[in-house]
Amino acid sequence: MVKPKAILVIPAFHSFILQDIKLLSERYDLIINQYNWEKKELAPVYFIRQLFHLVSHILTCRFVLVHFGGYWAFWPALLGKVFGKPVFINLHGTDCASIPELNYGSLRIPLLRWFCKMSYNWANLLLPVSQSLVKSSNEFYSQNFPLENGFLHHFPFLQTAHQVIPNGFDIDYWKINPRIAREKNSFLAVLSEEQFILKGGDLIVELARRFPDCNFRIAGMYQPERLNENLGNLEFLGKLSKERILTEYQKSSFYFQLSIFEGFGCSLCEAMLCGCIPIAAAVNEIPNIMGNHGILLQKRDINQLEKIVRKVISSPLGQKERVAISQHISNKYPLGERKEMLFSVLPK
Repeated sequence: MVKPKAILVIPAFHSFILQDIKLLSERYDLIINQYNWEKKELAPVYFIRQLFHLVSHILTCRFVLVHFGGYWAFWPALLGKVFGKPVFINLHGTDCASIPELNYGSLRIPLLRWFCKMSYNWANLLLPVSQSLVKSSNEFYSQNFPLENGFLHHFPFLQTAHQVIPNGFDIDYWKINPRIAREKNSFLAVLSEEQFILKGGDLIVELARRFPDCNFRIAGMYQPERLNENLGNLEFLGKLSKERILTEYQKSSFYFQLSIFEGFGCSLCEAMLCGCIPIAAAVNEIPNIMGNHGILLQKRDINQLEKIVRKVISSPLGQKERVAISQHISNKYPLGERKEMLFSVLPK
């Protein structure tokens, strides 16, 4: 049986996008459109190349699916409108946010904001990965000036329908490994250099100073140049393979997700599946993800965070509690459920 064709537009091959490609390929013959949009000087070239690529394929496709709002979503949304092809845009976080003081959010940049607005207007259905990306407010960063975000906050007159489809996880891969010993008082975080402050990297550095007998590891980046001190209990692991990050999750006792804004929290879920005890900011979808497990940091305060760390290392949880944490995410976000939800809205 011949599979229907679909165009998949992506800015990069993130792990969760690769996961979607695998499951969508079960039903569709995917035509993947991808350029390195991070190279801003080449964006005009990619913009033109994308137009010709889409025009050459759109008549033969059943629909267009886009990951992230951005410059790359403009032509798919417009051409879908012109040629009567349904367009779906997966929204993940930065495409629903504007936090200028932290240099974060696509919607803080006027031109990019306009491209997102037009794309969202022309799309048939928006697919945010969490309800917090629709409209949300949090006081974690500042209680005097709450952060208001979400596409309906920034575009209150937007009429496009939306449906929340959470991320899903391969629970047969991300799991506790009883053969790997859990390192006592070990803390892990995953973040990039661009999001060092946004995701609480500075807080982790300060914790390393205050807890010399604990070990702190940050994956996803190397030591930033602005950090000119070497702390023996703080290690920057750089970018890791999927296999290596799995091992890091499985041997770490605790996981930090100290984000000021977090569209979903894929790394948080992966860490919990591997038995890490989460310590996370009470923002966006994170409280819902964690449920009754782990500890939430209510405001961005290093002294409050220090108290939490002292509490968890003085009363460590056992294997039974870690299994319960893993099972919680397994039940809440199985990959099969995301697959079913996507297939229920995408044309056959």
